[in-house]
Amino acid sequence: VQLVESGGGLVQPGGSLRLSCAASGFTFSSYAMSWYRQAPGKERELVAAIRSGGGTRNYADSVKGRFTISRDHDKNTVYLQMNSLKPEDTAVYYCHSPAPRLAAYWGQGTQVTVSS
Repeated sequence: VQLVESGGGLVQPGGSLRLSCAASGFTFSSYAMSWYRQAPGKERELVAAIRSGGGTRNYADSVKGRFTISRDHDKNTVYLQMNSLKPEDTAVYYCHSPAPRLAAYWGQGTQVTVSS
């Protein structure tokens, strides 16, 4: 199982980024996927989740209306579109599957820094 995140970077407040997570080693279309983030000195928190079929999506209150999670089964990739970014969104972002057989696997993460 491999999860490879990309797309992070430095962006000004109010800007946008799209994160990608390329998944391999399992039947991607069969599993729910999530994005987490961890800021310095803070615990890892769930940001967004999407069911295997893509029809049900959930978001943390702090990102509702600004972030959108999506998935592409042809590319085995889950995305996180982040708009109206705030300094408090600064963190390392990780993708993950909550399924029990995949729960031990995490990618290396991608750093998002929101600063002027």
